Amino acid sequence: MTAVPQQVTDFLQQSGPFDVLDIEQLHDIARHSHIIYLAAENQEEMLATHKNSLYLIQSGQFSIKDCDGALKHLSDGDYFGYAALLDNVNYKLNVTVESPGLVLCMPKEWFDKAMTHPKISQFFNAAKDDVLQHDAVTDSNSMWLHKPLFEVAETLPITISQTDSIQSAGALMSEKHISSVLIIENNKLMGIITDRDLRNRVVAVGLNMQLPVKQIMTENPAYLTKNKTLFDAVCIMNEKSINHLPVLDEITNKPIGMITATDIFKQQRNNVLFVISDISKANNLYELTRCSWQLPHYFASSAKRPGDFDIVGKVLSQATDVMTRKLITFFQQQNGQAPMPYCWIVYGSQAREDQTMGSDQDNSLLLAEEPNEEQAVYFEKMAQYVCLGLGKCGIKLCDGNIMASNPKLRNSLSELIQQSKSWVREPTPEAMLSFNIFLDARAAAGDASLFSRLQDERKTLFQQSMFLAALARQANEGSVPLSMFQKFVFAKDRKEKDSIDLKHTAIAIINNLVRIHALANGISIPATVARLDALPADCGVSSEDIKNLRDIWLFLNRLRWRHQLNNKVQDNFIRVSDLSSIEKHQLKAAFQAIHRAQQTAVLKYSGGIG
Repeated sequence: MTAVPQQVTDFLQQSGPFDVLDIEQLHDIARHSHIIYLAAENQEEMLATHKNSLYLIQSGQFSIKDCDGALKHLSDGDYFGYAALLDNVNYKLNVTVESPGLVLCMPKEWFDKAMTHPKISQFFNAAKDDVLQHDAVTDSNSMWLHKPLFEVAETLPITISQTDSIQSAGALMSEKHISSVLIIENNKLMGIITDRDLRNRVVAVGLNMQLPVKQIMTENPAYLTKNKTLFDAVCIMNEKSINHLPVLDEITNKPIGMITATDIFKQQRNNVLFVISDISKANNLYELTRCSWQLPHYFASSAKRPGDFDIVGKVLSQATDVMTRKLITFFQQQNGQAPMPYCWIVYGSQAREDQTMGSDQDNSLLLAEEPNEEQAVYFEKMAQYVCLGLGKCGIKLCDGNIMASNPKLRNSLSELIQQSKSWVREPTPEAMLSFNIFLDARAAAGDASLFSRLQDERKTLFQQSMFLAALARQANEGSVPLSMFQKFVFAKDRKEKDSIDLKHTAIAIINNLVRIHALANGISIPATVARLDALPADCGVSSEDIKNLRDIWLFLNRLRWRHQLNNKVQDNFIRVSDLSSIEKHQLKAAFQAIHRAQQTAVLKYSGGIG
């Protein structure tokens, strides 16, 4: 039957990606399209009459197989038939009518005209290739912050020896037109000299220019490894009040570049406010809490474009790191230095640097050795002070008591290693449930070498096949909120009847899957996107799947952050009615890809036994 063109126009106007067309274009397509009632008894006749068309389901449920692909269960708002139109191949189209309904048939001629619009072309080509359909994340003006340092620090740093004279250092800086030099011995970074050092430590006091540079250099300067990002550099430069930051190779620790405040200024494309700078300058708990409670306002006012949401989690995580270090400093100003080396470890979202406004704190204390009674009291007081202080700063206390204030989470290095071994030896579902949170971990304060030793001891331990199989089975237990016919399955017992819990039914599943691939390949970094970027070519996951998972993770977090900021809430329940038509398609495609990734992980690590 031929539908009234206005009805078809209205339907197309609500269907992404055609909603990007203007009303005249939509009306032209509508006049040449048909809406058919597709049922089991007439499907052969109807599909033959309207062959060489794009099919858009308005109602009903259908099982479709075309282009030699997998069987797809489709329903309202889904498309089929586009593979044949794109490839100009008459693929055999197998349709099983599960529940009859209305289907719009758009002739190839008008589909081709619509494909001249870049967003429509992007959508259907991505759909055919089974990748997420959304704008490239590189379009964001904030994405410069995600650049790894090795992309920015492209030239080798200028270096000198400790025994070289101050005058020779100054002459070299003048000749090379640079504002700093690194002091190196045996390829190891010993110190740094900047033009400010020459002014304040030499010229201002009339120091003998023939003295060795060791006399005026800053020893053991702050640095970052080349896999860190510009945002990491901004944070540490703000916190340390420095303008020069050496960049080292993460394996050899050999200097490979230098980042300066000027480099960051050149990269910056718009005014980006860094509330972290104010937090870093806080002198007491009152100032710290006052600054930290500005974070929600900062995010709400600064995060406007989709790509801005990609860095909000990192901003909040870095801010929480700085708060933690400031609180430890305040405690030690009152109680003295720690009686032994320690490391403050953070877990979960803070470790992955994807915190949200609803994230609580997950942390522990790693101690160099088993403490005596007096030492134990010191660390107990410090843990209580820091955890309660973070709570006052807006980082909620953990309902599950995964905090250093819990005596069970103040452990010696040897104790944690033994604990890990026992969990790996017996990877029961209960053990995996309790241990999973501790697999995303990062050193936030104290002696980071303690944490490095722990990670080194556990790296091969976590690569054991039985342990990875248990993790894969656990990751497969969660399911994405899609029915067999690709309808959204909404959360129960919610006031909003069309809510989906993005955290537990999607983002957490990706985090779990990527964690397994990272552990299997000996990758210890905790951030999900960074883990994906670090996976080697022979990891068993294709580069296309890695890119797709990365894009899906960013897309889902954009939706979550937008929901929290726009609605001034801290939950993870987005409403489907708040999404655009194209975002609904994107979300379905994302869920489908996550489900496939689960199946792949189970097959790879546990032989398909879920």
